[in-house]
Amino acid sequence: MELLFLGLRGWQLIIVVLAIVLLFGANKIPDLMRNLGRGVHSFRQGVEDAKAEINKEVKKATDIDTDAKQ
Repeated sequence: MELLFLGLRGWQLIIVVLAIVLLFGANKIPDLMRNLGRGVHSFRQGVEDAKAEINKEVKKATDIDTDAKQ
């Protein structure tokens, strides 16, 4: 069973990792990953906030419809 990551197999993945190390340097990679993690966390928080806002508007609209029917 071959390792398949983003369409890359074994030696191709190793070459990509080595190129990244050469371009950014071993010291910068942890900072890049940390910033990427923060960005993903921020994006997920934004999605959750948007869902909460939409649900709040839907609840408000259903409450108004319920009050109008009574």
